[in-house]
Amino acid sequence: MIQVKEIDVKTVMTKSNLPVSDYSVNPYVGCTHACKYCYASFMKRFTNHPEPWGEFVDVKMWKPISESKRYCGKEMFLSSVTDPYIPQEAKYKRTRAILEQLQGSGVSLSIATKSDLVLRDLDLIKTFPNARVSWSINTLDNTFQRSMDRAVSIDRRIEAMRRFYEAGVQTTCFISPIFPGITDVEAIIRRTRDFCNLVWLENLNLRGDYRGRILNWVHEHHPELDALYRQIYSKRDRTYWTELDGQLRTFCETENLPYVRNDDSVRAKHGEPPVVVNYFYHETITKSAQKQQID
Repeated sequence: MIQVKEIDVKTVMTKSNLPVSDYSVNPYVGCTHACKYCYASFMKRFTNHPEPWGEFVDVKMWKPISESKRYCGKEMFLSSVTDPYIPQEAKYKRTRAILEQLQGSGVSLSIATKSDLVLRDLDLIKTFPNARVSWSINTLDNTFQRSMDRAVSIDRRIEAMRRFYEAGVQTTCFISPIFPGITDVEAIIRRTRDFCNLVWLENLNLRGDYRGRILNWVHEHHPELDALYRQIYSKRDRTYWTELDGQLRTFCETENLPYVRNDDSVRAKHGEPPVVVNYFYHETITKSAQKQQID
């Protein structure tokens, strides 16, 4: 049973060190998607929760934002250490609350999710300048997806992406994390290229308490990859990622897709092929997210 409680906070607008935003907004503490590889699981130690990461959520309650125009021209990111559209959002509507409170403020909006509940707010999100929504998709294999997270299916994520794209909202397919020898990056790009403006690529990093969990899973389900994972994560050999970078560059040239590395400024127009951005070992987001405060 997921443990849910409401907590009062002074503000939900946290100044951000992320390269993509001025403010990071986390309407919840905890994330019930329970991704096995979740870097944000480090947040548990600040919560006094005995439950495992993924088994609790604190619902933030704050006073309605006044003078929202002061955020005009700023960048807001939903969310750095939770998913703003976890299933509990259907009841508590804290993400919708922040969108309603900042509607018309002139703040730019970026959303990262693994959910299609975001479709509920499509009409509201469209009113924000430069609105962008990204979906994390690192497999087309339903069995693998279900073994890694409790979020909605890949088909539902892609359908949500399609509907946002066709509504004129900038969309991103975030292929992250790429599991060596498991994630078929080219297949995901082919499946989503008509519904996204950007494709972001990020390698699997193994740190903290989930390192052992992931390596044990690989050993149990793909023992033929044990040597590769030792090479990458014990010997710190980056050959695999260098070669994959070259392969994907060639693939994108063949598919007439722009391919760049570590560029947060890239934008792509609707109707044009998506730009593929390689963020291998681009760890700024992870390091900065750990500085976010639990308000």
